[in-house]
Amino acid sequence: MRTLEQILANKLLKIKAVKLQPANPFIWASGWKSPIYCDNRKTLSHPSLRNFIKLELARTIIEKYGNVNTIAGVATGAIAQGAMVAEELNLPFVYVRATPKDHGLENLIEGDLKPGSKVVVVEDLISTGGSSLKAVEAIRNAGCDVIGMITIFTYGFPVADEKFKEAKVKYTALCNYDAILDEALKTDYVAESEIKTLQEWRKDPVRWNPK
Repeated sequence: MRTLEQILANKLLKIKAVKLQPANPFIWASGWKSPIYCDNRKTLSHPSLRNFIKLELARTIIEKYGNVNTIAGVATGAIAQGAMVAEELNLPFVYVRATPKDHGLENLIEGDLKPGSKVVVVEDLISTGGSSLKAVEAIRNAGCDVIGMITIFTYGFPVADEKFKEAKVKYTALCNYDAILDEALKTDYVAESEIKTLQEWRKDPVRWNPK
């Protein structure tokens, strides 16, 4: 029986929301060379996949974080997904900016976030965990309890796992890097000879060099 991670990995690869190019790596904003690029915003353009992700996010939140009473999305990638999940669960929704607005009320959190709320944060992607945990900090500073985070995809970097552990934040991912590699190999998206290169990258992405 196929797992959720495998099913979603297949769907993400099919619409090219995830691309693998071990021989021609991408350059991330951080300057890292990477054989993978993930853009989950592409899923919003595909109604059946968009709905699939919404329902799986909502189902997982209820199963793992049943006492939630507010959904928060991390700007900008998870605003749409977060809002759809909040609608599905009939819960209030807010979103957290990367930086406060530079005019008007200079909000960092947009929406009506009541102190004491039990919040689940929705992310589209977790890499090193830095931006995700900034959103958690903002919500905690607003007097709320972050009971967990859920994301569509995670690279599974050890540094991210360590940061989440230090921040005492539990997180769940619908799909992960290992599932992507397994599905990519099964569907001949990549050759077996490329898998080792892809695995080596995650061990040390800062110093990874495909050559």
